[in-house]
Amino acid sequence: MPGGGHVAPRVLHEPVLFLSCASGVEPLLLDEARRILGASARLSEGRGGIEVRPPVDLPEGAPRQQAGLEQAMRLNLESRLAQRVLWRVAESTYRHEDDLYRLGRLVDWAQWITPRHTLRVDVAARRSPLRSLQFAGLRIKDAVCDHLRERTGERPSVDTRHPDLGVQLFLDEARALLYIDTSGEALFKRGWRDDTGEAPLKETLAAAMLAAAGWQGRPEDGPLLDPCCGAGTIPIEAAQIACDIAPGLQRQFAFEKLLPFKPHLGAWQQLRQAARARQRAPQVAIYAGDVAFRMTDFATRNAERAGVRHAIAFKTADALQRPAPCAQGVMMFNPPYGERIDTKGSARDAYRSRNADERTGREGFDDAGADTFFQQLARQWKQQYAGWTAWVLSPDMKLPSAMRLKESRRVVMFNGPIECRLFRFDIVAGAHDVRPAPSPAAPADEA
Repeated sequence: MPGGGHVAPRVLHEPVLFLSCASGVEPLLLDEARRILGASARLSEGRGGIEVRPPVDLPEGAPRQQAGLEQAMRLNLESRLAQRVLWRVAESTYRHEDDLYRLGRLVDWAQWITPRHTLRVDVAARRSPLRSLQFAGLRIKDAVCDHLRERTGERPSVDTRHPDLGVQLFLDEARALLYIDTSGEALFKRGWRDDTGEAPLKETLAAAMLAAAGWQGRPEDGPLLDPCCGAGTIPIEAAQIACDIAPGLQRQFAFEKLLPFKPHLGAWQQLRQAARARQRAPQVAIYAGDVAFRMTDFATRNAERAGVRHAIAFKTADALQRPAPCAQGVMMFNPPYGERIDTKGSARDAYRSRNADERTGREGFDDAGADTFFQQLARQWKQQYAGWTAWVLSPDMKLPSAMRLKESRRVVMFNGPIECRLFRFDIVAGAHDVRPAPSPAAPADEA
């Protein structure tokens, strides 16, 4: 989140959107937003996300506010990498909570909601001098309620679970930024996941893995295989990309209840209809499966709800024995553990507890069972998957050593608060080393 320097209290009249994302994904999100909005949109990369502004040269008679509304709707519908689409309404420097109240009073909240709407204020901070972030949020809530009470004689109620208006306050050591959340629930909630199993991968992270690998479902990208698919997040995201299915097509968004968007809901429905009309059959094969029947069943049902069951070939199989489904392709998965490694439980504790290393928050290999699994997996790759490229997400920096393989690339990614690496292995038959291969640019690569 940008900050620093003196900023006089002001309300923003030109639409400024902030698309938040996981650390390290910002360059990928910038490229995605440019594809969604076109080259004329003004985009800039920041910490934890990107900023979006309308084009400078809009057609005559096209108000900038309307352009911002259309951008917000389109990004909520189409972005696979953003966590939320936030609309900045005010900003200022601050020293104490009263400054935040004055900032909140600058906004004409009656243009966004009525007293019949509900609201919630969330606060995020980095090096803020304030003692209580909860009290900071209360001052913003007071500003919203006082404004509406003065304008209408009534005040809105607070709903901490499903508010109509979500207000986001971001604080650094000197600057306060006030946003309206146009998304509502986080964008990784696509609307199709009911069956998860244990430790499900977020859809936005799966999409980031595919984007970092440069896999877009084109014939030149090749088939995709997830041999340890769990609840199916990676193959389902891949299938929706291959079928050109908008990620937000099956859910609702907070902006649909906000007053500035009401006159444009007809245009919103047209966007949705256009997204439905462009869906297509996949041009590449997508394979997935798991050693556990339960997980393969979960994944199959999730794929049905996501509308891509026809695009994925599911098979319950042990990754250590599954032959390659075709001559060349891309393998991508999040390393398994517990019953997904061995249904007999011999490697059930393959990973240490996430609390085992409180200093780094990283997981690591804890016993011979995990090492044996990954060594056997590497041997299987050399025997059955020569010519393939494998991408493996792991919080353990020693994964290549455990597999006795040399990675050709590693990309920093965060799974929530846990720092991970997305390792690339270019598989060669019967060799410990791998051949180097060029790959598309991606964020936070390590030497």
